[in-house]
Amino acid sequence: MQKKITSLKELTRNLWWSWDTEAKQIFEELSPLHWERNNHNPVELLRHISNDELTARCHGEFAGKIDRAHARFTNYLNSKDTWAAKNAPELVKNPVAYFSAEFGIHESVRIYSGGLGVLAGDHLKSASDLGINFIGITLFYKEGYFRQYLNQDGWQMEDYPLQYPESLPIEKVIGPDGKDLIISVNIAQSEVLAQAWSLKVGRATLYLLDTNIPTNESHYRDICCRVYGGDQNMRINQEILLGIGGVKLLEKLGVQPAVYHMNEGHSAFLTLELLAKELAAGETKVAAMEKVRSRCVFTTHTPVPAGHDRFSRDMMHYTFDKYLAGIGMDFDDLMLLGSEDKNNIYGLFTMTVLALNLSRSANGVSKLHGEVSRTMWQHLYPEKKVSEVPIGHITNGVHANSWTCGLTDTFWKHFAESIDDLTLSRETAEAALAKVTDEDLWSLRYSLKRNLVDFIDRYLANQLFHQHINSFHNEYDAMRSEKNTLSPDVLTIGFARRFATYKRAPLIFRDLDRLNRIINHSTMPVQIVFAGKAHPHDDAGKDYIRQIVEHSRRPQFTGKVIFLENYNLGVAKRMVSGVDIWLNTPVRPMEASGTSGEKTVLHGGLNFSVLDGWWPEAYNGENGWAIGHGESFENHEEQDRFDAEKLYTTLENQIIPTYYERNELNIPVRWIKKIRNAIATIAPEYNTHRMVRDYATKYYLNR
Repeated sequence: MQKKITSLKELTRNLWWSWDTEAKQIFEELSPLHWERNNHNPVELLRHISNDELTARCHGEFAGKIDRAHARFTNYLNSKDTWAAKNAPELVKNPVAYFSAEFGIHESVRIYSGGLGVLAGDHLKSASDLGINFIGITLFYKEGYFRQYLNQDGWQMEDYPLQYPESLPIEKVIGPDGKDLIISVNIAQSEVLAQAWSLKVGRATLYLLDTNIPTNESHYRDICCRVYGGDQNMRINQEILLGIGGVKLLEKLGVQPAVYHMNEGHSAFLTLELLAKELAAGETKVAAMEKVRSRCVFTTHTPVPAGHDRFSRDMMHYTFDKYLAGIGMDFDDLMLLGSEDKNNIYGLFTMTVLALNLSRSANGVSKLHGEVSRTMWQHLYPEKKVSEVPIGHITNGVHANSWTCGLTDTFWKHFAESIDDLTLSRETAEAALAKVTDEDLWSLRYSLKRNLVDFIDRYLANQLFHQHINSFHNEYDAMRSEKNTLSPDVLTIGFARRFATYKRAPLIFRDLDRLNRIINHSTMPVQIVFAGKAHPHDDAGKDYIRQIVEHSRRPQFTGKVIFLENYNLGVAKRMVSGVDIWLNTPVRPMEASGTSGEKTVLHGGLNFSVLDGWWPEAYNGENGWAIGHGESFENHEEQDRFDAEKLYTTLENQIIPTYYERNELNIPVRWIKKIRNAIATIAPEYNTHRMVRDYATKYYLNR
């Protein structure tokens, strides 16, 4: 039995289990209560289960499940038959070093805040699946991103529970001398030390830098406290540690990356450390910059000028004075690398400009975002036309196995070897779909929606208990009355994302009377589930949450419009699997890509979105619905009015009638046809396996 227990514990130390359905089910079976209570964290789960219990239970079929999961895990790690081995052997020999300020790998590891981190986590997993030698670099945030709860007025409040290394599948990085591996970076006039942790994600390794060391000054210990926490001074300190510290860490590990990939501008200071090494080796400034460019690629995610990190000249001088003295670099030369105006080095230092100046290639994250980025940064290349600005695009995708719940995964295994068959090509997706009847798909949809409805019932009970502990029973009983309960029979719309104002979460409430008629239609009702967090300093975003909570409490919407607090990856997986429609209402073209609508497709959900981000590339008129045709107005009020009208009209005239139109077997045939079209056209293209292959062939392999 000890061998089974050892195998089980080995599985907990690598996040491979997070995208293997049967491995997850093993942990849940051990204790459903502790599995939920500990945020699906198997390391913490096993702390609550004694060896005596494990020994007693590791028999029979349960032992067989452990053996099969561990065998799959071992075969996965040892397999040499990978895409990279066949198509990119250079990326097997030398790693890709991928720097990102956040990684959303699993809800139990809280080092992410939103879409950028989730994309980075999916990128890491697909690189592992494809066999690319891949190293991620980020920070270990001891408080992570915040836990959201709502006060009685519906206003977002933040709580920052600590996460402890011993409760996570991370290991302290040890140097050749057997001691903790420590790197140092110069920040202002101080030498700041950082230790490192390693986290295994399949074949890939994620390193997390951590300044919470007693020898550091107290304010530097908190650099790694919160994701995007603090003021501008904290932000520049985090970015120095991520970029410069990350390069120093790789050097100490003896790693020589084939390429350095900057996921957004937060890590762009890594180019300075690479430049410093070339200058120290005797290269001229021009030659050193060319060598750095030849090793770096950059992905921008921000289509709004104000969203790019900028630091004042005074802050740059204060922060980098000692560092520059150590490498022999002139301060004005540094400012020139980050200046948006080459004739004025006395303005702001822009991280994106630094990254663009010292990268061999750059890209946006959708076709439209590439166009927006070329226009936004054309002033850096005055001799070029907008179309010639050297910023391409690779459209974001999702890691299919991470976003399919167990029920969906099991369903597709009846018709294909694995869920990956649906993402390989349109031909393989259509071959699997040909084996599936309309009744099969409709049964899947009902099962998934029942799971969502039951989950929400449990989740809301806990949410209301914490919001209104005194009046809990009365409010919960009212919410659960027969007419005020979510139903799997009802068309269900989901909206969940970061509550930035440009995403316009309250748009559907613009005409309350019209929405009331839609939601409470006598024969074709609708229900809506919302979730999402606003940045702690974004009061406008918080007010959007308050508005939605307020609307959800109106008598006509009670129990039919729901807001789920503390949105995280676990809640997201429940929602994308269960809703019928995924709603997306950004102001075009402010959504760089977005991926949540891609996640719902494999579950048979359909996307309903403004033609922004990835949707203009994917939408064909039969695989979902569009809000308008890409019309843009300079007046925000006019834009909101126009888009709201299109939203309501499309719901009333197209979406709702299609959903409720049934044949003699009570199957919505036209709706199912759209599901088939969505799976066949979206799943094979909008996944991170395709995305990472594109990065490898177009950017990493510099052939």
